[in-house]
Amino acid sequence: MSSLPLPEKVNVLLIGAGGREHAIAWRLSQSTHLKKLWVDPNANAGLLALGTACPEEFSLKRKYYLERWLVQENIGFIIIGPEGPLADGMVDALATPERPIFGPTKAAARLEWDKAYAKTIMRQTSIPTPEGRVCTTLGAALAYVTERDEPCVVKATGLCAGKGVTVCKDKHEAIAAVRKCMESKEFGDAGTSVVIEERLEGQEVSVLALVDGRTITVLDTCQDHKQVGEGDTGPNTGGMGAFCPTPLLSDADLQSVARDVFVPAVDGLRRQGIEFRGVLFAGLMLTHAGPKVLEFNCRFGDPETQVLMARFQGDLLKTLWLTATGRLADAEFSFDPRTACCVVVCSEGYPGEIEKGHLITGLVPIDKSNNSGDRWMFQGSTKLEKLKKIVTNGGRVVGATCLGSSVQEASKSATEFAKTVGFSGAFHRSDIGQRTIICPKLTI
Repeated sequence: MSSLPLPEKVNVLLIGAGGREHAIAWRLSQSTHLKKLWVDPNANAGLLALGTACPEEFSLKRKYYLERWLVQENIGFIIIGPEGPLADGMVDALATPERPIFGPTKAAARLEWDKAYAKTIMRQTSIPTPEGRVCTTLGAALAYVTERDEPCVVKATGLCAGKGVTVCKDKHEAIAAVRKCMESKEFGDAGTSVVIEERLEGQEVSVLALVDGRTITVLDTCQDHKQVGEGDTGPNTGGMGAFCPTPLLSDADLQSVARDVFVPAVDGLRRQGIEFRGVLFAGLMLTHAGPKVLEFNCRFGDPETQVLMARFQGDLLKTLWLTATGRLADAEFSFDPRTACCVVVCSEGYPGEIEKGHLITGLVPIDKSNNSGDRWMFQGSTKLEKLKKIVTNGGRVVGATCLGSSVQEASKSATEFAKTVGFSGAFHRSDIGQRTIICPKLTI
């Protein structure tokens, strides 16, 4: 597969249905190598405007049907957006020497779908990470948090769409978080075991890198805002907004992160006979003692992808193909020097129970061109109804994304842009990009 050349024209299947995939599809649609873009049958309305919906859902329970369909439609490249299909082993099941897939194998993606395993890898390779313990029984977890005097963080070890982490200020909150995971089973099997870590102070940054097995290219840094409320308050969500780049890390800092985080992680997997190809995403906490890895993800983030794609300059299809085929060193791309900010407009009740089906007004469509006036509405949880009406279909509905000369300008523009989206119960944060926690400049 490593010598497979990119065809002059290729049919691409993009798996995933949210705002991340809408942003990726928009950039893919500008590639001169794209022949036809197929998208998820559950795709949002924005995705459906850029591609053709697959006739049926992609489930590995129907592997042989999928393989026949891929051959029938001459699909030459598959790009996997969300973590679920990676954890299920879709890359292992569908990749062939003639049909590369952008995304890691199930074994490599274990860095994301098993936080206990990720913690072990980090310890073995001396990657800086918070002190903590993996607990596999309710009794052990309750005993550990009860005997601790310091605040802690409780994490379900499995995939929870960004909602399985509770930052606790005292023992009572920690006990409640453990019981929510392991006793009430609010996260299902993902909470069968938990990771309990020391609570760190500082700002979080998202550092993503393209990895082709050996070559690692670190992308511009992002800052996501996980908490639902203004001033970083309330429960964690899948992400209320993001901006890129962050001024907290210099190019020299990123080189150190590559050396101390990404290289050891990739080498640690390789020593186990596992080759990582795709996106490796490190969630870092910038502390007075330097950056520490809170978690690894094995795919593009959401809403980090929206701000990265707003600034991306180059042929995305070619870049992802070269990554998947082991030739990332040949990729040529850059980023717009301006700042991008994404403000996510959400449904009332998110991240809890929400009501779907509300008519959305004020949507600005995105076409295949790049003539948008430096602003985009990447659709997340939307659905195209009859008479071409677009309605809400989940919690994070639209990512209003803008470019600006500074964080302040991009944040102001994106916030104003978000206000033009209307539906019953719509809300968004107005402080994306304006952290209330003051973190000194990082010195590594």
